[in-house]
Amino acid sequence: MRRVVLAAIAALILAAPASAQQKETDAQRWTREWEERLHNDFAYLARYRDANAALTPTPGHPRIVFMGDSITEGWAGKMPQFFTPGRIGRGISGQTTAQMLLRFRQDVIDLHPAVVQIMAGTNDIAGNTGPTTDAQVQGNIMSMVELAQAHGIRVILASIPPADHFEWKPGLKPAPRIAALNGWLKDYAAQVGATYADYWSALHVGDALNPAWGSDGVHPNEAGYAAMAPVADAAIKQALAKPQPRKTR
Repeated sequence: MRRVVLAAIAALILAAPASAQQKETDAQRWTREWEERLHNDFAYLARYRDANAALTPTPGHPRIVFMGDSITEGWAGKMPQFFTPGRIGRGISGQTTAQMLLRFRQDVIDLHPAVVQIMAGTNDIAGNTGPTTDAQVQGNIMSMVELAQAHGIRVILASIPPADHFEWKPGLKPAPRIAALNGWLKDYAAQVGATYADYWSALHVGDALNPAWGSDGVHPNEAGYAAMAPVADAAIKQALAKPQPRKTR
């Protein structure tokens, strides 16, 4: 009898409608999809493959590619009016510099832009693809810059935006590493003839993201992106005024 009862209970559970079962939260879904991609498409090359193929020329408007993580991806969603003809968002949530470097040819070089902005480092500090040293972050950024310049693409190096905590990595204190990497980014940009875009100064209160510019301490809201836009516009203007790097490829 006990076996019969247990079998009946199991059958009822299996037959229960999906609405009666525990639903997957957005955070759980994102984590599951992230883990699947790490094993099947580490750099997420599939994300923009079709969009890249569908791009058309924009006469009179130089092509500017924004390479980055969720902060760049969210920019196109929350402030689409910033992405005027020629401006192309190529951000992917959660990505580290290693992932961006792997997709740099497909999502930047093959698009033949006049300028690329590289905003990266937040997720390396968070350790999204494993522990990463500052030297490794710098090396990945240097490789992207060298690839861009070898193909005649001007470079904007964006500061890492302010953050004094990461909600998805409790206990981590990212502000000192952000400050150190931003100091390096500014110096390296001057060294290689790139333009430095200081979003950190436009967004911070102390070491943190100004709460008026974003509620989770990392990602800007619409007002935050509005504060970033003049920095970007000035950096683009400055970058375009520089001579095109001599192609070596």
